[in-house]
Amino acid sequence: MRVEASYKKPQLNELGRTEDRLTFLYIEHARLSRKDGAVEVRDEEGIVYIPAAIISVLLLGPGVDVTHRAMELMGDSGMAVVWVGEQGVRQYAHGRALNRSSRLLEAQAKLVSNVRSRVKVARKMYQRRFPNEDVSHLSMQALRGKEGARVRRCYREWSAKTGVPWKKREYKVDDFESGTPINKALTAAHQALYGLSYSVIAALGVSPGLGFIHTGHDLAFVYDFADLYKATISIPIAFETVAAYGDDNIASRTRRAIRDKFRETKLIRQMVVDLKYLLLGKVPEKTEVDVMNLWDDKLGLQKFGVQYYETKPREDK
Repeated sequence: MRVEASYKKPQLNELGRTEDRLTFLYIEHARLSRKDGAVEVRDEEGIVYIPAAIISVLLLGPGVDVTHRAMELMGDSGMAVVWVGEQGVRQYAHGRALNRSSRLLEAQAKLVSNVRSRVKVARKMYQRRFPNEDVSHLSMQALRGKEGARVRRCYREWSAKTGVPWKKREYKVDDFESGTPINKALTAAHQALYGLSYSVIAALGVSPGLGFIHTGHDLAFVYDFADLYKATISIPIAFETVAAYGDDNIASRTRRAIRDKFRETKLIRQMVVDLKYLLLGKVPEKTEVDVMNLWDDKLGLQKFGVQYYETKPREDK
């Protein structure tokens, strides 16, 4: 009989804060297991140990085998895991929220469940794309049209800057290699951005499915959130990478370039600030962690872990 080693579950204060973590790491053709608090990556070149508490998201490509213990560590550490097949994301998975709080989730559910507040948050997202204009009076239809024009203009501008030919955004989900170099680079860059967006959303305990602009999909809010950064992060990186390397190993080169851009711009820190602003209206100085209360419709929040006794109903005199 085989006896599994016993590992200590990492405590919350041992985990790196979301904004202090590295962005993402792509791994393919390797075996992942666990060595204490690190993910052991073994491939033809040798063994590398990755501290689980400092990585936001792992992109697992073709040829990856993962042990149960490794996945357990990733979940306990709040590390998002994105399974990638042939350059396209196939499935998302993640562990518990790092902050152990439902405050942002409750705010998100409340905002998305009311038409007025949902439109207000959607306008906040669009306002970020148009900082010098007032979009508070525009309808959702008008905002969609305005955003579409902005994105098309962004593609044309970067095409002119880099000399990379551009016609339109098109790709086949099941046939990555059939795309043009720039469309392949855009797909790789956007997928990395989706993965990072998802890791921040999951780490802060927000629902990836409760979108304000996108809807009806379990990753609706991921697409909402990632769209805030495409024009300044993933689109420029895609065009610059194709301009430098053409179609030579374009997916891998694009991932490396956008990883460096994430680090250079400290994008995770900005994402944390932006997400809290969208859902709370302001960025709290501190977020409560590991706090649980009991809900009461008359008395408000009550202490958890306290022995309560039956009380007799008050009789009117």
